[in-house]
Amino acid sequence: MYYEDENNLYHYSYRKGDSNVTEPVYNTRNYAEEPAHAVETPKKKGHGARLVALMLACALVGGMVGAGATGAVSTAMKRGANTTSIAVSDRETTEVETVAVTGAKKLTYTELYKANIDSVVSINTTITTNVFNQTVENASAGSGFIITADGYIVTNYHVIDSASTVKVTLYDGTTYDAKIVGGDEDYDIAVLKIEATGLKAVTFGDSSKLQVGEDIAAIGNPLGELTFSMSEGIVSSVDRAINVDGTPFNMIQVSAAINPGNSGGPLFNTYGEVVGIVSAKYSSYASTSVEGLGFAIPINDVIAMVEDIMENGRVTNRPYFAMTASSVTANFAQQNGLAVSAGVLVNSVEENGAAAKAGLKAGDIIVKVGDKAISSMSDLNGIKKSYKAGDTATVTVNRAGTEVELEITFDAAPEQTQTVEQPQQNQNNYYSGNGGYYSDPWSFFDNFFGNPFGNQYGNRYYSN
Repeated sequence: MYYEDENNLYHYSYRKGDSNVTEPVYNTRNYAEEPAHAVETPKKKGHGARLVALMLACALVGGMVGAGATGAVSTAMKRGANTTSIAVSDRETTEVETVAVTGAKKLTYTELYKANIDSVVSINTTITTNVFNQTVENASAGSGFIITADGYIVTNYHVIDSASTVKVTLYDGTTYDAKIVGGDEDYDIAVLKIEATGLKAVTFGDSSKLQVGEDIAAIGNPLGELTFSMSEGIVSSVDRAINVDGTPFNMIQVSAAINPGNSGGPLFNTYGEVVGIVSAKYSSYASTSVEGLGFAIPINDVIAMVEDIMENGRVTNRPYFAMTASSVTANFAQQNGLAVSAGVLVNSVEENGAAAKAGLKAGDIIVKVGDKAISSMSDLNGIKKSYKAGDTATVTVNRAGTEVELEITFDAAPEQTQTVEQPQQNQNNYYSGNGGYYSDPWSFFDNFFGNPFGNQYGNRYYSN
């Protein structure tokens, strides 16, 4: 029977009539009233305990059978001997074959990686500088990809800029000394060469066919240490216009993780084709790191230049208008009574150059090239990256309030010619909407102190 002692503890007696059992079976606080009647115990000692244990075991087994329907992990326990068993799947790993990249079949990410990993390289450079007559070496790392079986490799210009030595490591661990064939800082592309044969080259795709929402993948060496890593995402934007250090770029924006060390690596479409050159340099804003933003140079914009660098060591087919020009701003347009408040003002054209042959004249305002609107020199420089020397484009100009369409066939830019400020003596003379030229009132200040207003007053010429 149950009885309560002076400490409010319940005790259980195995014998009828026991009133002082010193060994407690259950010790607990009395939170409920004592049952109204005593519980009868079986006459043979231990039978009741075994019956209760059997009932508990049955209940436990029943519960486990119900839980075991998931088939993940099953645990069985036997009274008196605690045993635990874990169910492990016996599914065999699916072998992934190395498939050929033909553009005819979409690949899984695993197939994409296996098909291209031998074409991706890790690039490590050293930059030697002299500081107070002391030689200082700095190291940097990036990525690249093999484009020919005999060792030509594409990367970003900023990966190898000013490098004293360049080493290239393949996926199998083989390291080569690389030669810088050439590059172009404006387009941020460079070509390297290693002495090797029988290498696996990538297959180029068509970056113009990319659509927002399409799956993409990047393979590279983030942080220079996590070598041959793949990240995946989607195309967030195509033809994204960004300006970096004054240089315009039309980029593919992606959601794949892009970090320092990824620069120069390949961007793949779902067919395993290279559609862009990843540029981690542009995945930050000022000094702020960003997430979910990555950029790649469209391969269509630079493939002809890559071939040009391979053949000539530099870009020789850079398109050239053969004119000088400057941005039109709202203030400049208002002061000179121009019909449009944005565009590129033609200041002069070279005799027998591309612009002159197309019919462009001083005073024309370029407002469109092809189907792209032009509102500034930055726009014009950006659109030029879609063309090469010898290409023909439609140029729409505003001429004294009337739009005129002209056909221009681009010249090849002279060697060393960049889109920079033109150092001419008459730099402070500008076309007036009234048919003449006027002297910029800020030119005297500008000659001594530089122009703090940028192109606000139109006093900047650029060669194109």
